[in-house]
Amino acid sequence: MSAILTASASAAPTRSFKEVWLISMGHTLTHWYPATFYLLLPLIGKELGLSYSQIGLIMTCQSIAAAVSNIPGGMFVDTVGRKGFLLALSLFWVGFPYLLMGFAHTYWLLLLCVSLVGIGNNLWHPTAIPTLASRFPARKGLVLSIHGMGGNVGDAVAPLVIGALLATLTWRQVVFVNVVPGVLIACLILLYLGSLRLAGEAAERKHPKEGQSVAEYFRGLRELLQNKKLILLTVSSSFRTMTQTGLLTFLPLFLAYEMGYSPLWVGACMFLLQAAGFAASPIAGHLSDRMGRRSILMSSMAMTAVVLFFMAVAGRSSAFIFFIAVLGFFLYAVRPVLQAWVLETTPKKMGGTSIGVLFGAQHIGSALGPVLGGVIADHYGLMSAFYFLAGTIVVANLFVVFIPSKDELRQDAAAS
Repeated sequence: MSAILTASASAAPTRSFKEVWLISMGHTLTHWYPATFYLLLPLIGKELGLSYSQIGLIMTCQSIAAAVSNIPGGMFVDTVGRKGFLLALSLFWVGFPYLLMGFAHTYWLLLLCVSLVGIGNNLWHPTAIPTLASRFPARKGLVLSIHGMGGNVGDAVAPLVIGALLATLTWRQVVFVNVVPGVLIACLILLYLGSLRLAGEAAERKHPKEGQSVAEYFRGLRELLQNKKLILLTVSSSFRTMTQTGLLTFLPLFLAYEMGYSPLWVGACMFLLQAAGFAASPIAGHLSDRMGRRSILMSSMAMTAVVLFFMAVAGRSSAFIFFIAVLGFFLYAVRPVLQAWVLETTPKKMGGTSIGVLFGAQHIGSALGPVLGGVIADHYGLMSAFYFLAGTIVVANLFVVFIPSKDELRQDAAAS
């Protein structure tokens, strides 16, 4: 993996590659707090006496708010165009709504807080991903995988740190202490953000029209919504995210309730899941640049379904833990591949909206996965939720099968 990253660093201009790492650090921050919250869910559920369905509804409310705010966020990015300013703006929301949860003592107040989280930082992806892709047009998969690795770092390290803290602190105390890493990382990013802002201003002087008019935007939006490839990719991504969010919701519950693990060991298992994804992301991104997006996407999602099935069969045995690591490798490998494929099928001027549509669809999947899995778990047992999640990733793969090839797209264009 280090050879891949070294090669990419030597192939890219120094300034641009520094911006890759800067934006990836911000991505770490946006994932730290959600990863913390997944680990706190079993404790919150016990304190408030929540059912599996109610726990699933918490994540559903967050995802609905995120889905509603993602597409307007993409529109804002494509019309305003000031990437450095928008990245700085998105940092304001990171971590703050989670702090408010420490004061929540009722279920409905908790739902309000997670809804604020959903709205919070949805400017990040529509801004960051098209910016990175435009700077590395021939290496989209690899560069976006580095950005994804930033998210994996937050996802992986947070459960370990928070799991250790929960050995001595209550979950409310942890929420307050957890503000510290957010403040430190935010200050570090803001310290270097001036260089990114200055680079953006220089680019604007060279290419003054980074944004576009509202009329131009809505013309592009009509074409975007008729893009068959984009529609199939976003629906597939929605089902894949249903699998991912359902897993992140019910895996800690299974480890805590059914296997009797302490918060520290639950955090270690979640770290294992994310660490495997960290390793897989650059490999999948690099291979998709070389071998094509379709083959990498389909093989990774097929293996995810197989591993989820084996996890359900393994039950409470030690093999279940082994499958967690294998699952993380294949489940998280496809994220940069999907993002790169979406940007390749849509106009550059509509990159923010394209990513907004993608993430909006993903949040719809995030909204449905936990609550549907919770209802199934309440009626048929917690293990049944894992069979359900295996089915959702199979459906995601079926939509990829129907994505038109390049030859089919050329025939459609010629006919029109």
